[in-house]
Amino acid sequence: MIDINTLTATLFNGYYPMPDYHERHLKIMLRIHIQYSEHINRSDKRGLGRLIMQDAQDISIEKLEKNPVFKQAIGRDSRETIERRNHTPLVCAVFGRPFTQLAPDDAYTFITDREARKSLPAIIDNRVQRVVDAASPDDAFKENYQKQRNIGVVFSGGPAPGGHNVIAGIFDAAKKANPENRIYGFLMGPEGIIENDVMEIDADLVNQYRNLGGFTMIKTGRTKVDTAEKMALSRETCQALNLSALVVVGGDDSNTNAAFLAQEMFADSIQVIGVPKTIDGDIQVKDDRGQVLCAMSFGFHTAARAFANSVGNLCTDSSSDVKYWHICKVMGRVASHLALEVALQTHANIVPIGEELADYTDPQRIQAAEALGETDYHAYGMTLRNLSRMICDGIVRRAAVGKNYGVIVIPEGILEFINEIQVFIIKLNTIIADYNKTHDKDFHSAYPTLDDKLDFLRRLARRLEEDGGIPVWNRRDDDLFNDIPDFFQEGLLMERDSHGNFQFSQVETDKVILGLVNDYLNILKEEGLYKVGIHKEVYRKSMTKAGLDPDAFGKVLFRNDGKNDFLLIRKSIISVKTLKNALEDADLIQPTDEIPAAVEKIYQKSVPKFKTQTHFYGYDGRGNDPTRFDCNYTYNLGLTVFSLVANGSTGQMAAIKNLEKDFEEWEPMGIPIAPLMHLEERKGKLALVIEKSVVDIQSNAFQVFKVSREKWLAANPADDDYRRPGPIRFTGKSEENRPITLVLNALK
Repeated sequence: MIDINTLTATLFNGYYPMPDYHERHLKIMLRIHIQYSEHINRSDKRGLGRLIMQDAQDISIEKLEKNPVFKQAIGRDSRETIERRNHTPLVCAVFGRPFTQLAPDDAYTFITDREARKSLPAIIDNRVQRVVDAASPDDAFKENYQKQRNIGVVFSGGPAPGGHNVIAGIFDAAKKANPENRIYGFLMGPEGIIENDVMEIDADLVNQYRNLGGFTMIKTGRTKVDTAEKMALSRETCQALNLSALVVVGGDDSNTNAAFLAQEMFADSIQVIGVPKTIDGDIQVKDDRGQVLCAMSFGFHTAARAFANSVGNLCTDSSSDVKYWHICKVMGRVASHLALEVALQTHANIVPIGEELADYTDPQRIQAAEALGETDYHAYGMTLRNLSRMICDGIVRRAAVGKNYGVIVIPEGILEFINEIQVFIIKLNTIIADYNKTHDKDFHSAYPTLDDKLDFLRRLARRLEEDGGIPVWNRRDDDLFNDIPDFFQEGLLMERDSHGNFQFSQVETDKVILGLVNDYLNILKEEGLYKVGIHKEVYRKSMTKAGLDPDAFGKVLFRNDGKNDFLLIRKSIISVKTLKNALEDADLIQPTDEIPAAVEKIYQKSVPKFKTQTHFYGYDGRGNDPTRFDCNYTYNLGLTVFSLVANGSTGQMAAIKNLEKDFEEWEPMGIPIAPLMHLEERKGKLALVIEKSVVDIQSNAFQVFKVSREKWLAANPADDDYRRPGPIRFTGKSEENRPITLVLNALK
């Protein structure tokens, strides 16, 4: 038996001095090699396995754990995380001063809803307040500004990158004003307020999450403080903690909640401040003259950049193996802001924007109706059929120039802008709400299966028709509804969310649209209109190599022979049989001949295969670490919150004006929430809510997209126009400092 220690020393002593653990690894490998040589003739694999396990166990994990490389490789904190925690965001100049005060700005006015004035009298007349330097504060001002405060913070709704920096900004400003100030975090969202589930936030906790994504520090939830009982419990919690202020970080519904909490706790002198959060980007505040106060909610930029990076990678993949259409659904239940930003970031080939579809008109149907002296109301508003055919048109045009691949980006909420779908949703919402008002069992419990629900609708249509009048559901509705796929019927009839809204995120939007696209592409194949173009040089080379006359065959095979770089097989040739018939009719082959292999190969190349890969982008983006833009934005929002609290505001939304401009021009302010509210149908009845902001199709950003989409479709022989946005970079100079949407909208 060879001695391993002797062999190791002989081989390496004096040549390669090694650390102890490296020498140990070498000995193990030598022992395995020698033992394997001795056992190989006996095929003693089981013994070899025992030997390997025995020596592997001899490796000292304790020694490995002491190695700094080991710790760095598998430690919890990556270099990026450490760098983020140590980063200090930029701070608006006003927050560099010892004290700030609020200056009312009457340049901004709002048309208030009568119901809002009735329900929120204490805060309805709030004005826009700019945060400015308190240059020469008197002693009374300083005393009030620096007095001890307890401030509660709650995250409400889905996460958005930057939330932790809001808390960091509040914490830093509060401790700067008075080290005795205390910040409390309510756990698991508004449920934490109702249940008094709370923790005090200290410096160590804040430092652990600076510039990091998620709402992990105190978690989040979707409970709404929407009943008298919940409101009373929330007040009790705030009073028990002796809170000076409550900060609600959330979307439109959460800020609506903040307004009602501000009204409810006004007499208790507990201030309530809202912070605009949503990756959808649908909180954008303008006054009644269109002046922008808040151009974008926080988290939007990070999510859009994260999605754009992934979609950009798919553009690269698609143009590499040239066989897939990647179908990318991006979050945005109502507004298409994310889809528009992703389009601007990546130049994806096809991106339908829901807000544009809402204004769609079909000129051919309008003209046909006018010729008959009639009005075709179905010519106004996009239908699912219109949308699928628009997408098919792009697919077919790209295939004609040899590009049977590409990337389609679909907004999650696009179906909300489809006229026929919106009508169905409104009608079904009304039917379900009416049923629930008058029956002991709710609709979904009474009719648990799809067949049960469809049977109920059929009987309802018959009954309402017999009763006369204008029925909410008629036989035509029933017929149209039965034409759509089963899974989509189930989607339209699913339970509504806690606000009574149809849950678009639960519907496989891409599956609905793809089903219709597939069906229509098959029709176009049968009609000979969907073909993959064959490059003329590829064709000539193949035919010449096979000893065939490319000109003679080309006149029979192609409908554009000699006219373009890409040749298209004639419409009439839709199968091998029709190909053979065409060649026989032209006397290029005899009935008993086989189709020349080169010719059949060219034909097969022209037959399109619509291969798809589907992707959904939502939860990954909202959990991303924030961009520098969102880090700066949210930290300054936190500083703004404290300034509003220290100066006695309530019922205000913290905001930063001029986000579309350079950082030096950012202006912190408070925006009154109550004047932003209006009546909207929720759960079958009207309720006060903040209106969501959708894509303005007259904006610079949309107009740039509109004039660029033909170029980005790239239905020509030139290279695709894909843009590589790259990953989010926290360091370096290449990371963009604001969303492209805002950059374009700022142009004059």
